[in-house]
Amino acid sequence: MVPILLVLLLAIILFGVGFAVKALWWIALAVLVVWLLGFLLRSTTAAGGRGRWYRW
Repeated sequence: MVPILLVLLLAIILFGVGFAVKALWWIALAVLVVWLLGFLLRSTTAAGGRGRWYRW
């Protein structure tokens, strides 16, 4: 009975890790798209005249 519970627990943990990694990949892809859009659509008349699209 204990080995079956351990295998079940391991399967649940691995499923959770796999789901989290897949979700992180989608989040990273969304951030990359937003970053690229901001980089491509930046204004050339930003403060300081350097054309940066971020504030820092």
